[in-house]
Amino acid sequence: MKKIIILLGLLTAFSSCNDYIEEESLSYVPADETYKTASGFQLLVNSNYATLKNIYGGNPWLFCSGTDMYAEGRTPEPAGLAEYSLLIPSSTNVQELYLSCYQAIQSVNKTIYYSTITEQNANIPALVGEAKYIRANAYFLLVQTYGGVPIVDENITSTILSFDRNTAEEVYDHIIKDLNESLATVGTASYATSGKVNKRAVQDLLAKVYLTRGYETFGSPSDFTEAAKYADLAIAGQALTIPFADLFKATTTSNNDLNAETIFSVQYSQASTSTDPTKLGSSQFYFFGPYLGGSETNGAPLRSYNLCATGYTLSLYEKGDTRWNATFMTEIFEYKRPSDGKVVLYTPYYDTTIPTANLKIRHFYEPKWFTAADKAAYLSTNASRLATGFVYHPWGEYTAEHTLIDNRDCYTIPVKKFDDPSPTTPISAPITTDGITSGVSTRDIILARLSETYLIAAEAYLKAGNPATGLARLNEVRKRAGVANATAAQFNIDYILDERGRELVGEYKRWFDLKRTGTLITRASTYNYKIKANNFDGANGEKKILRPIPQLVLDLNQNKNFPQNPAYN
Repeated sequence: MKKIIILLGLLTAFSSCNDYIEEESLSYVPADETYKTASGFQLLVNSNYATLKNIYGGNPWLFCSGTDMYAEGRTPEPAGLAEYSLLIPSSTNVQELYLSCYQAIQSVNKTIYYSTITEQNANIPALVGEAKYIRANAYFLLVQTYGGVPIVDENITSTILSFDRNTAEEVYDHIIKDLNESLATVGTASYATSGKVNKRAVQDLLAKVYLTRGYETFGSPSDFTEAAKYADLAIAGQALTIPFADLFKATTTSNNDLNAETIFSVQYSQASTSTDPTKLGSSQFYFFGPYLGGSETNGAPLRSYNLCATGYTLSLYEKGDTRWNATFMTEIFEYKRPSDGKVVLYTPYYDTTIPTANLKIRHFYEPKWFTAADKAAYLSTNASRLATGFVYHPWGEYTAEHTLIDNRDCYTIPVKKFDDPSPTTPISAPITTDGITSGVSTRDIILARLSETYLIAAEAYLKAGNPATGLARLNEVRKRAGVANATAAQFNIDYILDERGRELVGEYKRWFDLKRTGTLITRASTYNYKIKANNFDGANGEKKILRPIPQLVLDLNQNKNFPQNPAYN
């Protein structure tokens, strides 16, 4: 059955498996009766997790565009979100996060409603706690992105045409209430084993929420103290022992997404995308690099040529930092297949059946620390492995901004962390409605992992007035990366943002990091070649920090006293 509701001014259709909220029982039992059974209620809880795929699985513009770390390559990004000067309430992609978060909230509201009338068992409190975590996460994304938004806790079953806007302070209070209630009931099983929200995941999110609220005008110093406390509870004494290269390691048959340091993620599988493998799944692997030539020419995976690493991002690494080679495809290999003589680019890197001697180097991206002697040594050592047409990319000539000079295929460095070499992953797909050619992956999108929790603790302790402990937390991350400890003289918010940059390339954090720390304008205008400081100038002397409330929300809401964010009035 199909149910149409107007939720917060957005026309939202809950229909078909593509929306991940399916109200039609395959046995033709009405949904109300299904959810009153233990098995039916579990399906309803599962649908909450599925809504995360709507939030995170598509284009990552609202998470990464318009920042210091990523900038437009050869392919245009949405101008409003990428450059700010054209950002208006009707801009492309502004409403995507608003819509998907409220879909998640409505799913959770339904779960909580049925939890009191379904068949009761000992698992119900934990399942409700998992749902409240997902609702808290959705509201956290909303309040950071748009400011105050309507708080809706009831299970909506009929058309509602008018909503009021709550303050950001009220939304934060609601988030923390949800998370405290979640913490009291969710389980403790390891995430790698259960794949479900546990106490550690809740503690990690509480740390992030308190840290972010601490920067707000209504925040208080105690928020930073609470953030540090919950970050340490989430860390739980666990050291960073997995080599960085293994955290995202993937082969043609497996990946390491559910490792011991993963705290929470959006999970995918081949089974979950089998009904539409070119559309369902994660798009994370598709961004953060150049176009590589594509399957139609050399079998390389399709890439968007969007969100390319800026010179700032690439300059963050020093000699010996293991994250450099683990994050970027510093050498692109080619291989001539004996079966048909076709030269295949990029993907042979992952094929362990190919003898190393048969791999040729087509592209090499020189790191910042290379000297003339290093270059000569590299070319001499690898002389027999250099492919016909080999390209040596000097330092500074493969950044996002360098595409203004040279934007050929492979002329910016690819991020390889999210590569999915599984032969079942589509490496090409049709042009989508937004004009972007895209593919999808069954790699998980990792939302929380241990090293980031260390960095959250570092920032929280610094802001709480305990920099020594904060520095110790940050240096645990650097220790694993194989680089020298940061010093007390270096330790400040800018250094933390640099360290987060080194550690979290391509993960969906950066816009929120800059917005939280009040550095968005300065850093984006300094390091992103598409952005000037005055791009942020909005109406009424306000800056375009918050994104605008989507125009569709305002148009469909019959409460005309629902205010737009001041910079867009």
